[in-house]
Amino acid sequence: MRLRGFLAASCLGLAAHAKVIDFEADAGGVPDDSSLTTAWLNGGLLNSTFAALQPGDELVLPNKTFHVMGGIVANDLVDNVIRFEGTIVYDDTMKQWPRLPTGRVLACLHFSRCANLTLTSSGKALFNGQGKTWWGLPGIGYLARGEDRPRLLDIEASTTTLVENLYLQNSPYWTFWWHGGDGLEVRNVDISARRDDKDDHGVIEETAFNTDGFDVAGKNVWIHDCTVWNQDDTVCAKDGSENMLFERIEASGVGLTIGSIGGSTNRNITFRDIHMHRPVKGIYMKFRGNGLVEDVTFENIVIDEPEQTAIWIGPAQQSDSDNVCAAHPCSLCWPLVPGSKCNLPDGGQYRNITLRNVTVNSPKKPDSYIMANASVPMDGVRFIDVVVNNPGTKKGKNFYTHCEGVSRGVATGKTSPVPPCFTDMTDKEE
Repeated sequence: MRLRGFLAASCLGLAAHAKVIDFEADAGGVPDDSSLTTAWLNGGLLNSTFAALQPGDELVLPNKTFHVMGGIVANDLVDNVIRFEGTIVYDDTMKQWPRLPTGRVLACLHFSRCANLTLTSSGKALFNGQGKTWWGLPGIGYLARGEDRPRLLDIEASTTTLVENLYLQNSPYWTFWWHGGDGLEVRNVDISARRDDKDDHGVIEETAFNTDGFDVAGKNVWIHDCTVWNQDDTVCAKDGSENMLFERIEASGVGLTIGSIGGSTNRNITFRDIHMHRPVKGIYMKFRGNGLVEDVTFENIVIDEPEQTAIWIGPAQQSDSDNVCAAHPCSLCWPLVPGSKCNLPDGGQYRNITLRNVTVNSPKKPDSYIMANASVPMDGVRFIDVVVNNPGTKKGKNFYTHCEGVSRGVATGKTSPVPPCFTDMTDKEE
């Protein structure tokens, strides 16, 4: 009873001191002015306002357009609600963007070490990262800047975070990055990174490299009822992820992803009730080095007209250099470019991977891949009702072009075609 009384008194005291702060009326924020001077002013005011927030305070950005310079940092917030009711446009003057002492650009908006933080809107607030400026001319922009571009929303080492009712548009780099935390819910958030409005991921469109959608690394994550259209990983559980559920998502980009994993353990991750319209990749699991990925389920997934690969379980297909065809560990040019390599890491293992009720419709290329190093074969891969409709032809070869390094592969139910390296096929329903 004493503990209950203490907690009740604490909550009453918090409510008594909490304030609602209007960014325009109380903090002096200037709306509807796109000048660089105003962007710097608004950025500075946001930084100082965040620094002054007390536990329980609510900050409201009213339903207007605020032009802001990036490098907004909010540390150690407790029990705060940040309500975005209008539009945030981040300035795209790249040469003046705030940087760390190392020279790397700061994120547009970075929260760190926060507890019970809510980012919300009563409608759907817009964060415009003006990424096209940072992406530059197709191909040339990447050579000039590489990955030295700001993330749109970065939440680090925080607990019990709710993000809802936001539209995150054209991030210069990764769109949403939550890492080192415990407890995240994201709902009704839309992500878009596009050079144009075409209904596919063409060669030009894909040069908006590294515009990841939801990137998460930590524990106890639930992302649901969201949409993503981008040019890299759509939803990605990165190194050290555990207990994550992604569901009821419209996703189109470079895959429902686990990886690239190197030196960590990822476990208990589920993707379900997801529709993918013309993605570059569909299901995408990737190792770059050592580690363990176990107890992963993809369930009730529909992949319509994937442009490259419907299912990839294997090494990371990426380059960490200016040479696009470099193999780190598997080349982006493999297997199309002669001489390109796809190395299979000898220290990374997949264990207990289940695909259940997965439908692939009319893939543009009849190619999927299940690959592991023979020294660490996949242990326990189950395909239950994994069906490819209209898979196309490829000189009589199996739809799974490369299938190797699987110690226990089981295909059941209506699965068709069956990966050729699986060892068991039964008609039993599971």
